[in-house]
Amino acid sequence: MSTSARTKLKTEDRQAALVQAALQLAAQRSPADITTGDLAEVIGITQGGVFKHFASKEAIWLAVTDWAHQSLMDELNRVAKAESTDPLQALKQVFLAHIQFVSSYPGVPRLIFQELQHAKPTPLKTKVQRLMGDYRELLMGLLMAAREARVISKEVDTQAAVVMLIGAVQGLVMQALIAGSFDGIHSKAESIFTIYDAGLRA
Repeated sequence: MSTSARTKLKTEDRQAALVQAALQLAAQRSPADITTGDLAEVIGITQGGVFKHFASKEAIWLAVTDWAHQSLMDELNRVAKAESTDPLQALKQVFLAHIQFVSSYPGVPRLIFQELQHAKPTPLKTKVQRLMGDYRELLMGLLMAAREARVISKEVDTQAAVVMLIGAVQGLVMQALIAGSFDGIHSKAESIFTIYDAGLRA
């Protein structure tokens, strides 16, 4: 392996470690309060070393958002395909997998909620909006498949149904963040989807 290849690999490893460090710290406090010094301390490098791998702190949070986008959507698509014969069951498993993801990585919703508060566009907000767009597209596809399979009422407003499911995730996460604990969030999610499912079939 050439010297340049070894250097690139090391940089990618450091970048991945910094992304995980950012997620770890964001699970404990506001991303706005996390410094590059904090990140450096977690992975055992100097603060100057952080800037060898990322041009700025914003670049780190952009990388965190990219990681979250890829990881979440990969998992949700995997779950949806596993239940491909039953779109409504697939929708339930996607919902529960999303809840599992945010409870495993609470730093992700902290970052998203913080960024969406900005009135003006930012590069990070744009990435968050793309993530939300891909998520909405997945939910809409499953709802339309459920309508085609005649397992939900043809009267269901699918746009509103997508909004309601996203709102359920956001509500559960917000309550967990306020409480300071994600304990019990999975059983609550199961109960919420039972009510949601009944509404779709009515």
